[in-house]
Amino acid sequence: MSITVTDIISITKKIVDISLVWLIFYFILKNIKNNVKLSMLFKGVVIILVLKYISDFFDLTTVQVLLQYIIQWGLLALIVIFQPEIRNILEQLGRSQLLGRHKVLTVDEREHLVYEIVNAMDYLRKERIGALIVIERDISLSNYIDKAKKLYADLTSDLLIAIFYEGNPLHDGGVIIQGDRVSCAGAVFPTSGSSKINRRLGTRHRAALGISEEADSISLIVSEETGRMSVAIKGELYYNLTIDDIRIMLIDELRPKQDMDLDEEEIDEEEIYEENK
Repeated sequence: MSITVTDIISITKKIVDISLVWLIFYFILKNIKNNVKLSMLFKGVVIILVLKYISDFFDLTTVQVLLQYIIQWGLLALIVIFQPEIRNILEQLGRSQLLGRHKVLTVDEREHLVYEIVNAMDYLRKERIGALIVIERDISLSNYIDKAKKLYADLTSDLLIAIFYEGNPLHDGGVIIQGDRVSCAGAVFPTSGSSKINRRLGTRHRAALGISEEADSISLIVSEETGRMSVAIKGELYYNLTIDDIRIMLIDELRPKQDMDLDEEEIDEEEIYEENK
């Protein structure tokens, strides 16, 4: 049985069709994971579907009717209630980059990036100078960069210190780093309304947490009042960290996934070797 050109074209179309569907689902799930509110919404939908399956399996009539109404009208309610979050995820899909700039940095460039940021934060905390540094990863922050003061300068600790110096008109805003360059200063981010954050923390911390809820960026904060350092990642705020904590977190978060997988494989091989000794 010979394969014709028509068969090859048909198979190719099916492969492309399935690949595009999986790619769409991948980007949607990836952006849901990076958005705290949408991830909670997704978990709620999954729980309702599981309950619907259980009620159908055990023939729980009352629960079935209740869940049927929730599913029937729930979609419309979710669209109305979570309109801002749905808009955000659609914007994130448009801003997503197949290869974040931090992933193309060499090992030396990543080490230089961490070294300069850590040095700047160490100086800023000692001098009680407030700062907000945001590192872009896979989700583009270009819409915030467009509204800020563009710099596109090489990253150095001296530059970061100068930007956040009290006499600088840009010190109140945030700095955005793309790759190993400072793209802008004076950036304004959405503030988080999360109840998890301590009420005593100010706008700088809420802005850091807010952008971490919308994107997969890393937000670094130095408190002007206390000099304490914090990091916001994926909607979580890690407060009152040491300079070594900051260094370790940056190294881990900026390391490409393939490097982390290689490290895990090396650890597994070492464990196997020790067990066989």
